[in-house]
Amino acid sequence: MSNAKLRGFNRSLPMSLLKAREAVMKKFAPSLKEHNLSAQQWRVIRALKEEDGLDISELSERCYLLMPSLSRIIQNLEARQLVNRQLVAGDQRRSAIFITDEGVKLFNVIAPKSAERYEHITKKFGPGKLELLYELLDELIEKIDE
Repeated sequence: MSNAKLRGFNRSLPMSLLKAREAVMKKFAPSLKEHNLSAQQWRVIRALKEEDGLDISELSERCYLLMPSLSRIIQNLEARQLVNRQLVAGDQRRSAIFITDEGVKLFNVIAPKSAERYEHITKKFGPGKLELLYELLDELIEKIDE
């Protein structure tokens, strides 16, 4: 039996990561809300803008979304004609998700606002510290996943 003492709630890693995420998302949420998009829907649009035609399981991994959530998001984005689903040639059981022209237009409206938010965060936190944070988070993920 371990004698390890539970650290204080204010030093809980999950809570610190959650608080950091909330602080960052507060900066991005208004422009998403203005276009009736959730952060998860925006993640899907961004992923498809970067690499179009991903199958749903690839999209799920890239966006860190569970399949049931992603399916609902895709249905919503399809209904809004921001993405469409096409069967993968040679495998009628698989479908790929593509961003539509409307989706690209919406991306082009939101992306500059998102870039401004990144500039603001970089200026406030410092470019070196932000890059270090990315490196540390990547390393933490890598070490924990080993």
